[in-house]
Amino acid sequence: MTLSTSQIFVPEIGRGLTALSGVIDKARDHCRANGVDPQTLTTARLASDMFPFSRQVQLATDHAKGMTARLSGREVPKFEDTESTFDELKARIAKTLDFVRGVPAAEIDGSETRAVTLTIGGTPRTFAGQSYLLHFALPNFYFHATTAYDILRHKGVEIGKRDFMGSLPPEL
Repeated sequence: MTLSTSQIFVPEIGRGLTALSGVIDKARDHCRANGVDPQTLTTARLASDMFPFSRQVQLATDHAKGMTARLSGREVPKFEDTESTFDELKARIAKTLDFVRGVPAAEIDGSETRAVTLTIGGTPRTFAGQSYLLHFALPNFYFHATTAYDILRHKGVEIGKRDFMGSLPPEL
């Protein structure tokens, strides 16, 4: 069986972002139940030189919309990166999901050899589409989604692996 490019990442990004939104719901519940100011969590970091939770969510969504746009040949949607509350972060996730799910598979499939050029650390870097997806975009998406999860877990939000994984397809 051959997998198309859209089959490789669109369902995974959907599952990952939906799970991230669910983790934010649990963080909100944690704040209400324990009298914690939500800003304590949205600004929390794992280390002083790492981005805070809110930026981790922004970056996860940036990679999701970026890979979708670049592999489909579309312009990457611009978001302002001003989200600082749980509601704003959830709205950003929803907007990203709408974009990812709204791009027809036909625009993505066949992009394995499409040139994708990014500026990384001030230097332009060109990838073939498949290499960009598998070795840059997906690892970055998972890094930031995982870091967001880890920040909340570290701060005492009762979440576990199933919360991070989200709903798995029924055939698994």
